[in-house]
Amino acid sequence: MFGLVSLFPELWEKLSFTAKISQKSNAVMTQGFKKDTIWGDIIVGASLGPIFSACSPTYFVILATVLPVSLSLGIIYLFTFSFGLALSLVFVALVGQKIVNKLGIVSDPRGGFKRTMGLIFIIVAIAIVTGYDKKLQISLLNAGFLDVTKIEQKLLDKDKSSMNDKQSEPSKEIQSEINYLTLMQKSLKYKVAPDLSSIDGYINTDNLPITISQYKGKKVVLLDIWTYSCINCQRTLPYLNNWYKTYEDKGLVIIGLHTPEFAFEKVQKNVEDAVEKFGIKYPVVLDNDFSTWNAYENRYWPRKYLIDIDGFIVYDHAGEGDYDVTEKAIQSALSERNARIGTDSVIPSTISTPKDAMTVESGKVGSPEIYFGSSRSKSTDNVTLGGSWNVNTEYAENSGEATITYTYNAKNVYFVGGSKNGVEVEIYKDGILLKTITVKAGQLYTLIEGDSYGKHNLQIKIKGSGLQAFTFTFG
Repeated sequence: MFGLVSLFPELWEKLSFTAKISQKSNAVMTQGFKKDTIWGDIIVGASLGPIFSACSPTYFVILATVLPVSLSLGIIYLFTFSFGLALSLVFVALVGQKIVNKLGIVSDPRGGFKRTMGLIFIIVAIAIVTGYDKKLQISLLNAGFLDVTKIEQKLLDKDKSSMNDKQSEPSKEIQSEINYLTLMQKSLKYKVAPDLSSIDGYINTDNLPITISQYKGKKVVLLDIWTYSCINCQRTLPYLNNWYKTYEDKGLVIIGLHTPEFAFEKVQKNVEDAVEKFGIKYPVVLDNDFSTWNAYENRYWPRKYLIDIDGFIVYDHAGEGDYDVTEKAIQSALSERNARIGTDSVIPSTISTPKDAMTVESGKVGSPEIYFGSSRSKSTDNVTLGGSWNVNTEYAENSGEATITYTYNAKNVYFVGGSKNGVEVEIYKDGILLKTITVKAGQLYTLIEGDSYGKHNLQIKIKGSGLQAFTFTFG
């Protein structure tokens, strides 16, 4: 609005109510000036506080983070900030008016200067609405411009240089703490982690509810979004178990957010069985309605979000791989936690490789994930269903003996399936019988474990009715 009025001053003149607003504002200011006591100034200052906190990040940070911790320190910070601000305003009052008087074009409401300022205000407003201002601030910080951390480092180094040789170099603890971003810098660069929402069940928590916010200021949280029938998720679990064992006593909390892909994965008993099967000791919570998944705007299984001691998402990774990068990010976040809370816990710098880790060369897997349900199946999947089948939204179910045939390009073949009473199936690779298994519980079954990657023909012979086929996945 200010930009439009500056660009087109005639708009303001056509608004009749603006004159009344101006008159009332002047009346209030006059009443304020008539008061001879300090209480009038205090009331005016207090009334401007909420407005000023929204306009001044420094003022807001002091109110939000310093005052609750230390009243005396907060008052000193506020006084110092107010004193410096007052000096700046005095300078503007004394010098600014002289400059304006000499530059007559500045005071002309229809002059080019005010129209240019109006255009700048409009551009800034558009940038704020679209979020481009945040992107610009982040790029400036990443490029090293306006980096408060570097300024603090230079000031500290300058102050240290005036001391004796013994004290001339900052200690490693001070240097480490200085290198971390301030809360203000983090708010510009990272998103605040949403909390857990509408959780349907808790595992490994003694049946007690947990939240992410309860660890803010205390722990580092690794949120792992997974579902137990997903082979990609299963291959990450040995790393998660190992990280929990290594870093739990160093301040790391892992929360497994189980967001189900299929209906049978919503059953808490099924998830509990999977947690026990995979040896998971860290807390697992059920996100059956996808509310937390949606809060993080996630689209992948698995997905890992690393949340630092201040509650910011400082790292995230979708899918498998980059385990060394993820572990280094964990170590960095834990080191910052040490510096913040003053602990001397030693954070390992080595990268661990679990003994039971499963590897896959994704570049050699030439077959996509295959869905049998009507909601996600494709005509190009080239899966041949022999016999009588009823295709539901999530799965296809056979009536009587039936077959599934598919030519795949991979080393291993996995199958998500289930049945009410249990169904015996025979697994054939290139016409050779490999094994016979019974499919009952809704879960991931390993059909083929090959020696090398390549094209092969898979055939499943189903010996009875009721097999529910959900997906094929490959590795």
